[in-house]
Amino acid sequence: MVSAPLVEYLHRGNNLNITVASALKAEADAIAGRFPGVEPVLLDVVERADMLQDLIGAADLVVSLLPSPLHYLVAEACINAGVHLVTASYCTDELKDMHDRAAEKGITILNEVGLDPGIDHLLAMECFDEVHQAGGKVESFISFCGGLPAPECSDNALRYKFSWNPRGVLLNTLGTAAYIQNGQIVQIAGGQLMRETRSLDFLPGFALEGFPNRDSTKYAKLYGIENESHTVLRGTLRFQGFADTIQGLLLLGLMDPNPHPALHPKGPEITWRQLVCTLLGVVDPSIFYENLKTRVAACVGTERVSAIESLGLLEEDPVLKLGTPLDSLSHFLSRKLFIENGERDLVVLRHEVAILWPDGKRELRAINLVEYGEIDGHSAMAKAVGFPAAIASKMILDGEIQQKGCILPLTPDIYRPILSRLRSEGLRAKEQSCWV
Repeated sequence: MVSAPLVEYLHRGNNLNITVASALKAEADAIAGRFPGVEPVLLDVVERADMLQDLIGAADLVVSLLPSPLHYLVAEACINAGVHLVTASYCTDELKDMHDRAAEKGITILNEVGLDPGIDHLLAMECFDEVHQAGGKVESFISFCGGLPAPECSDNALRYKFSWNPRGVLLNTLGTAAYIQNGQIVQIAGGQLMRETRSLDFLPGFALEGFPNRDSTKYAKLYGIENESHTVLRGTLRFQGFADTIQGLLLLGLMDPNPHPALHPKGPEITWRQLVCTLLGVVDPSIFYENLKTRVAACVGTERVSAIESLGLLEEDPVLKLGTPLDSLSHFLSRKLFIENGERDLVVLRHEVAILWPDGKRELRAINLVEYGEIDGHSAMAKAVGFPAAIASKMILDGEIQQKGCILPLTPDIYRPILSRLRSEGLRAKEQSCWV
């Protein structure tokens, strides 16, 4: 979904040999067909580790846009071959543990260089370093980011359409989170994130809401603000209504990531209505429709029934059984809620930075990045993930990034050139300040 701008950027100048590998041949062919000389390859990195190693051994650099849990397979092959790696995903503990081996091999494994994580880091560090160089302190950092459908395309119960890994979008709503607020660490248990959603009005024309994203606490140290910031929060943006509908799906059991016997791929066929009946404990799947709605209301609340209904989850459409409710639902919704021809998406990134200056004055600085996708062209999400990853890749190939091991784009030698080149691609943030 986000690879086309990356390939386009690296293809400029026609001085790189580029291979696009995917487990879905049609996807690789579609990307390669747009750029002369790009070679498409069919590759399953799990089943064909030998082919993965051969491909990587013939390269100078690899960009992995695979789902995050698969990056370590690619990283292992890169270390074995002595080949650089770039990802747009969070740096996992598995990748961190590879730091010394990568450094010994003299290779760079650069992570978190997409949008979120990625551009959010670059803009934050640009601001923080400027403040620190002038003797100021960052007292608070609150950041929200999200990929959304353009408002005119958000007319569904989730107020959302997928421009990113559908399973990842849903899975992130189930995770734990931690952040620092007024000097205290706030922990949110798994499954409780949607209850922590807050309305946001920094762009009054948009009905936005946000919830904490993963572990924000570690970034206080990574950003160099751990001894001065009383609040550090990184969150996810959605249109209002998203979290409430997710709550309904969660209460129904449709967000369960664990295997369910009714969804075994080799089991009997089942429809969405039958699956909902099974999850509700309704013995007779031929229950009258209105009676089923009453049972659903008792489970999720009357106000959420219309959302469940409008998503088609009470219909007799067959379920593609993928083992778990979460996987089956993410596939279903990805086929139902996508950016169609003639539609566009939207990326919104917001940093709020509270600054204490040496003279005792306080500044509240807002940094906004708002980018729309191109109708029948690159999506905003594709540009905001693909371009930074491509720019970073080219910098490594050209010797501009010399750091070795497993690194993040938090130093001026990395973030300044990337931000400058992103501005040349039209990805430009705006700043506003007020004194408080």
